Order: sequence, then structure tokens, then C-alpha cells
Amino acid sequence: MSLKGYGAFLAAYLGPQRRRVALLAVLLLGSIGLQLANPQILRFFIDTAEQGGSLDALLVAAGLFLASAVIGQVVTVAETYTAEGIGWTAANRLRADLALHCLKLDAAFHGRHTPGELLERIDGDVLKLNNFFSRLIVALLGNLLLMLGVLALLFRIDSRVGLAMTAFVALALALFRALGGVAVPHWAAARAAHADLFGFLEERFAGTEDLRANGAVPYALRRLAERAWALVRAQRRAAVFGVTLGGTTFFLFAVGTALAVGLGAYLYRAGAITIGTVYILFAYTELLRRPLEQITRQLQDLQQAAAGLARVRALLDERSAIGDGPGAPLPDGPLAVEFDRVTFAYPPEARPASADGTADGAADGAAREEGPTLADLSFAVPAGGRLGLLGRTGSGKTTIARLLHRLYDPQGGAIRLGGVDLRDLRLQELQARVGVVSQDIQFFQASIRDNLTFFDRDIADERIWAALADLGLDGWCAALPEGLDTILPAGGGGLSAGEGQLLAFARAFLRDPGLIILDEASSRLDPATEARIERAVDRLLAGRTAIIIAHRLATVERVDEILILEGGRILEWGARGRLAADPDSRFAGLLRVGLAEVTR
Repeated sequence: MSLKGYGAFLAAYLGPQRRRVALLAVLLLGSIGLQLANPQILRFFIDTAEQGGSLDALLVAAGLFLASAVIGQVVTVAETYTAEGIGWTAANRLRADLALHCLKLDAAFHGRHTPGELLERIDGDVLKLNNFFSRLIVALLGNLLLMLGVLALLFRIDSRVGLAMTAFVALALALFRALGGVAVPHWAAARAAHADLFGFLEERFAGTEDLRANGAVPYALRRLAERAWALVRAQRRAAVFGVTLGGTTFFLFAVGTALAVGLGAYLYRAGAITIGTVYILFAYTELLRRPLEQITRQLQDLQQAAAGLARVRALLDERSAIGDGPGAPLPDGPLAVEFDRVTFAYPPEARPASADGTADGAADGAAREEGPTLADLSFAVPAGGRLGLLGRTGSGKTTIARLLHRLYDPQGGAIRLGGVDLRDLRLQELQARVGVVSQDIQFFQASIRDNLTFFDRDIADERIWAALADLGLDGWCAALPEGLDTILPAGGGGLSAGEGQLLAFARAFLRDPGLIILDEASSRLDPATEARIERAVDRLLAGRTAIIIAHRLATVERVDEILILEGGRILEWGARGRLAADPDSRFAGLLRVGLAEVTR
């Protein structure tokens, strides 16, 4: 990245903390002044003692040195405190920006990246930037100022010493600049290996039960070992290239110390300087060592920061294919749905799974390769109407739900909601007016209130209790130890399938959408629980447009029309009563043999 790029990045995340950054700069300058003053005090002490000066003068010098040391420690503590505050504030703001950016990206992006990989990029890469934010640039400038101060004082002592040490510093900086970018690509590869390992672990931990039940634990451990060794190799390469700077620095320090000692001895023997000045030459050479050592470490940190920053910027440069429309208004109440010659195919890397775990693009792998998931599909549901979607696994039923929620855009045709093209709507309004309830329900490790409202504090408890009462869950919730404040375990552990489904309905009630999509919402329930769910479904669908994806006949008894899909095309579509009465219809055949058998 160019210096301009670094500057823009720092300005974005350190600009809001400009006062604290200014305080950090003042503290660094104070620390530099104290470091330059201490050798002068000791030179005075040594020369005064050698020349038989008064005890009072020596005591004053000793007192000044002790006071300088104490003040230096106080300044160091204050500098560290300020720098850490700046670094963590900026890093956490960057984490928040990255998390928000990822949440806004489309489903195709999330199909290409595992949650574990994104977690490592949002947290691990940003962690490497903490020092970059807190002190790296300011410390680099501070150490350069310290070196300039030392060289200026050496010139005041003797121009020959000043010239010699200036040449030494110039050589050191030239070498550091030449070696500065050697390790950057290797640190970037190490960060990528970290992300790959985290992504693998996240997926395997999520599938722990399946791994154990099917005897795949040894295979998972072998793959884990392969990724761990890949990380070791990448980290080792980065460390080896990074330590090149350290070895160069050690050699240069040896040369610099020898140069200072040699010059001091020569000038002292020539009577040009005192023994105190010999000491100060050595002290200032050692003082040059510190900023050079720190610059070396900071350049190594900068290499890692550059790798992390490149990955962060690459993530921020990702753009969603799904963008806000101009903001056309939707009508109030139930919303009509229209698919107009819609054609859609999933990107190969982003093909999701359907509710039963099978790829939703087609019935088998060959079909997925040969054609789109939906092909020239047209149908309409009037406002307040109820449509039942039937079809074999992979016929495109769940894809219709995803398109209506605009997780993807079709490659051809148009989808209209309330007479408005989905591309003309703002995503926030679309998501507020379309409710989706499926059997795959996500619960967070948070209170029941937060799980129902998605952390929206503007929803009053009265509305929550009213929604729970409509679904017959108010007694269950009231009996919990903390009521609405009861914390659910991660993933909704402890909830039965029926309770989880009813809570998902309560979420939809609180949003009051104009379109409800039930995606195989009762396929995992026992008959008694399903009867309870059916009563809740009746309450949920009242006064709303509904699209119901079903595997059970009871679920489609309440719909007005039936649409049967096959390979992304309409096999049959019509009024439920008419199709049921027609013995030659596909739907009548399903009623005779059982829906579950045909839709497998």
C-alpha cells in the first residue's frame, strides 16, 4: 500500500480520536527530551567528579538524574495507557465496520466464505493492526526525531563524530528500507492459513454429532493436522524472512558500537574531549541503538500490519450484488406476489442447501449442471391469497422463498411485490414486509425478548406478550424463571421443536409482514405438536398473503391455489378444490398416494 493509502486509513480510524493522538504525540516528545537530557546530566557528573568539583554540585546532578528517571517512568506509563486506548478504540471500530459490511453482503459472498474464516478475518487480522493504530506510526516518527536529536548533539560535540554516526544511521535506514517488504507476502499467506484453519474448525464443530455418529472423527483430525501443518509452514516462512531485519540490526549495532568506542578513544587521547564526553559518545550511540531496534521491530510489525491491512481492505472492497433500490413505496396490508418469466441459477460456489440438506438447484447433480434452478417461471398470488408450493426436493421451492426475500436476484425476468419490482425497494423495507418461517430456526444465546425482537428495544413488552398469547405461549413463558429475560442457550438448546417453531411464529407476528412464507415449517413435528402449530398458522396467516412450502397434506388444506414445480418449471397450477376434484390432475394423484412419498 502507498503512503497515501496508509494515511487515508489512519485518518479514517484515528481522526475521531485526534485529541488523544495529540496527547500521545506530546508524551512521546517529552520522553524523547528526557532521553536526550539524561546523558548530559551524567557527563556533567563524571567531569565534575574527575575535576574535584564540589559535593553540592554532584548531589544536584544526582537529584536531577533521579527526578528525570522518575518522570520518564510516569511518562512511559501515561504513553502506554493512552496508546492502548487509541489502539483498541480504533480496532474495535474497524471490527464493527467489517462485521456490518459482511452482514450487508449477499448470500453468494457467504457461500464462498465459511463463518470461521470470516471470524478470523474480522478479529485475527484486525488484532494485528492494534499496534499499527496505537503507536506504530507515531512511534516511528518519534524514534526518527530521537535519532535526529542525538545526531544534532553529536555534531555539537565534534563534527567528525557527527558525520561518522550520520553515515552509520543512513546506512542502517537504507538497509531497513531495502529489507522492509521482504516478509509482507509471507505474513499475508500466514494470515490466510489462519483463516483456513478457523473455517475448518468452525465447520467441524458445527457437525460434531454427525462426525461422531458416522465414525468420521479420525478423518476430521487428519484434515485438521494437514491445515495445522500448513499454518506452521506459512508462519515459519514468514518468521524466517521477518528475522532478516533482526540479524541485520544486530550486525549494524556491533559496527556502530565499535565506531563510537574507537572515535571516543582517539579524541580522548588527542585531548579533544573529556572522559565525560567519551561516556556521552558511548551513551548516545547506545541511545541510537534503541530507536533503531524499535524501528526494526516496528517495521516487522508493519509487515504483519500491511498483510492484515491488505486482507482487511480486500474484505471492505467486496461489493454485494444485491443493492438498495430507489425506495418505491409498498401498499399497506397484504401484498400481491408476481413472478414474471423468472430465470435463475445459483453461482457454482454459492449453491445453498435446501431444508433437507440437498442442493436446491435441481433434483440431481446432472440436472444442476445442465440448466437453471428456475426456468422462465411465471405465476401470481393476489393480495391476501394463499398459495401452496409442492414439488420434489430440488425442484426450486426454497429458491422461490430466497428470491422473494432478495437473498439473490434472478438473471432474467422480474419479481413484483405489491405491484413493485423488488429491485426498486429498499432492502430494509422489503425485509420488514416479508416474513419467512422455516424449520431451520436460528436462536441466539440471549434473552427470549431479544430472540423475538432481534434486539430491537423499541418493541414494547406488551406487544411481545400479546404475540405469545395469540400462539398459546404466554403460560409457558410466564413459567420460566426470568420470563422474557430468560437466557436461551446457544442454538436454542432446551427448546422442543414445537416451542422453537412457535417462537419463530411470534417473531413474524411482531414484524406484522404483508407476505408470509412458510418453508416446510412443520415437517419435523409430531402430530400433536403439529395440531398446535396449525392453530398458530391460522392466526399468523389471517389478513396476509401466504406462500406455503409443504411436505404434508394437512399444511395445504388451508391454501387457495396449488402450484407444483418440477425441475424449476410449473408442472401444475390451479385452484386447490378444482385440482383435487380432477382425477387426472397431478395434485389429485398426490392426494391418493400421499404427498410425502412423491415429494421425497
